[in-house]
Amino acid sequence: MDEKQQLAEWIEQSDNIVFFGGAGVSTESKIPDFRSVDGLYNQEYDYPPETILSHTFFMRRTDEFYRFYRNKMLFPDAEPNNAHKALANLEKAGKLKAVITQNIDGLHQKAGSEEVLELHGSVLRNYCMECRKAYSLEDVMNQEGIPHCSCGGTIKPDVVLYEEGLDTYTLEKSVSYIQKADMLIIGGTSLAVYPAAGLIDYYRGNKLVLINKDKTGRDSQADLVIHDPIGEVLSPWAS
Repeated sequence: MDEKQQLAEWIEQSDNIVFFGGAGVSTESKIPDFRSVDGLYNQEYDYPPETILSHTFFMRRTDEFYRFYRNKMLFPDAEPNNAHKALANLEKAGKLKAVITQNIDGLHQKAGSEEVLELHGSVLRNYCMECRKAYSLEDVMNQEGIPHCSCGGTIKPDVVLYEEGLDTYTLEKSVSYIQKADMLIIGGTSLAVYPAAGLIDYYRGNKLVLINKDKTGRDSQADLVIHDPIGEVLSPWAS
């Protein structure tokens, strides 16, 4: 039995699947992966992306942050690919219990997934740092320079920047889902970003599946490894 047949058999047998994904899930929707050869981390800019996407930089150079953010982080026209669609369908079928994502693009929800835990927040949500009024992605894109609230405060995206901690509630809920899962599918992530990558250590079952184009440091721990694009691997469940 090859890897994809094994995956299909395990999905057929399981009714408590949890999916944990990263940037590679959205690359087939034309959203660049931070660490791939063509990704954000290899593009020229005034400062390294890690610096620009930090809390300190946001506070000190908000104008430069937003110039980078609008150019490189926002893809309002992106559409879900087969990976997003397959996961939404598996949830509707009662097999998948939750999607845990490091992505901030909202494509899982756009595909129809309902239980989505966003470890790093979402570009679709924004708020005033003074009065906490909520703003949409369109509100941010329609303003030039630093977007401001009607009260005069600076609007900040609801995304977790470097130096900022993950939301405790989201993290704890993710751990709970993973601990109870009978099957954990990890896709499109190098498992290099902590604390998110450490979540897989909470899995207790024997159906740990890693789907990633490149090898990861956790391949040896997995029960099944598939080195192909995730949209291609999950395409049988996408329609």
